[in-house]
Amino acid sequence: MIAALGLLSLPVWSQKFPNLPISQEQRSTADKVAQAGVPLSELAPDAPDSYVVKAGDTLWDISRMFLRSPWRWPELWGMNMAEILNPHLIFPGQALYLIKRDGRALLSSTAPGAGGGEAAAVGTTTTGTGSSRDGDAGIETVRLSPGIRYEAYKTPLTALRTRDIEAFLAEPLIVEEGELQLAPRIVAAGENRVIIGRGDRVYARGPANAPLLDDQPKLKQYRIFRNAKPLKDPETGEILGYEAEFLGKAVLSRGEGSTEIASAGGKVDTALVPATIDITAAKSEMLVGDRMAPEPAREFLNFVPRAPSGNVTGRIVSIYGSSSVVNASQNQVVVLNRGRRDGIESGHVFAILKDGQRLTDTTDPARPLIKLPNERNGLLMVFRVYDKLSYGLILDITDSVRVGDRLATPQ
Repeated sequence: MIAALGLLSLPVWSQKFPNLPISQEQRSTADKVAQAGVPLSELAPDAPDSYVVKAGDTLWDISRMFLRSPWRWPELWGMNMAEILNPHLIFPGQALYLIKRDGRALLSSTAPGAGGGEAAAVGTTTTGTGSSRDGDAGIETVRLSPGIRYEAYKTPLTALRTRDIEAFLAEPLIVEEGELQLAPRIVAAGENRVIIGRGDRVYARGPANAPLLDDQPKLKQYRIFRNAKPLKDPETGEILGYEAEFLGKAVLSRGEGSTEIASAGGKVDTALVPATIDITAAKSEMLVGDRMAPEPAREFLNFVPRAPSGNVTGRIVSIYGSSSVVNASQNQVVVLNRGRRDGIESGHVFAILKDGQRLTDTTDPARPLIKLPNERNGLLMVFRVYDKLSYGLILDITDSVRVGDRLATPQ
């Protein structure tokens, strides 16, 4: 009985949601800030005195609302450490109050000067069953009946809106040279179709050492890709990987096999029977020869925006979606020439820098070549990391982003 009561006394979120990881660096930063707050100079110019978290908000939104630098999320958490034990779990409906004193700022979930009376009254429900007045004391008596207090199910805030990147979590496929050539391939389409789309039935074969079989339920869902394009480092010329073009999804209906067929002269030959594949979704038209890869397991990802450790630089390799696209705007996905081998992690925030122009100084008789300083153009956040490459979402920009633009740890 004691154990049961103990479980019920836990906060609801601790029972429903995982204790997502917090890095030692984030905790160390937050510990320091929690002791004294942040300088007033670090607050956003229009930081509100109070704010009630709404459905649809993100940690990025709230960080940007209170701080000049949204990626400085650990400072925001530090300002809340006493009351928000798990920074990944901030819920709609939670009130945040900005407290300023002695040149520092603190963020609290308790209003300044609030006492305990309000909290004590929250758990009582009045049903209005009747009242009477004590004639001697003149005190009105209100009868209360037991009631149920409930709260609608809430989902904790994420660092960014997952709908902005949900498609990209499954679509891009980075492979090594020649890897896609070993993947299962579409070998024929029903009724001699040339162009394949959703609802069509096609036939596919795997490599000789790994035929497509229907005896493994986990390998029945597939994604379909076209030949991969090389992604080259703009600084070194190294090919960092190959990005395959996502075309659609399919399900394995029947595995590969073989059959005997009669040929001319009464001879019996053995013929291969390809696997039967049904196309369940199509982003682009598919063709015979396109390749297949198993559908990856769905992941629950909660990105924590933060700057990389140290001074990390990089470049934008490409803009996802089409090889002909050279400019990107806000909420578009780009590929970075930095990955796991460079210490990059999901949630790392980079400043996007525009190369300063190269000009001739016409005010100098010698007309020397000058280069204007690189200027910050926006911010992006990494959300998927490979060994040598990463995908990032552009969060804020002032001008269009181009392939080759520089990246740096935000200051």
